[in-house]
Amino acid sequence: MNVSSPTGVPDDSYWQRPDPDSAVPGPAPDSTEPAPKPEPDYPGPPRPAPPSPSWRPPTIAQPPPPRSMPAQDMDALDEAEGSARTVTYGVGLVAGAIALILMCLLCARVIF
Repeated sequence: MNVSSPTGVPDDSYWQRPDPDSAVPGPAPDSTEPAPKPEPDYPGPPRPAPPSPSWRPPTIAQPPPPRSMPAQDMDALDEAEGSARTVTYGVGLVAGAIALILMCLLCARVIF
């Protein structure tokens, strides 16, 4: 049983009920399939017009090359890193000592 509409039939006569007086349903009207329409040749989008010769912005002179950076003093850098490490350790030790004292005070209060 074919439940799809045959191709090429533009009206709904295919889906109408058959005549109850006829014993055998007849063929669908205009059962010959029309020739397929030729597909149009699509040449693609139209070509844009070429740009004018002066479409680019005017160029300016090249900037001078960058200057060289000053040399680094490695001994001064090592000394600055050492003093920064000393300050960091000092702040950490003070914070740890304060936290230890507070914990001892809180534990002593709970125990006694």
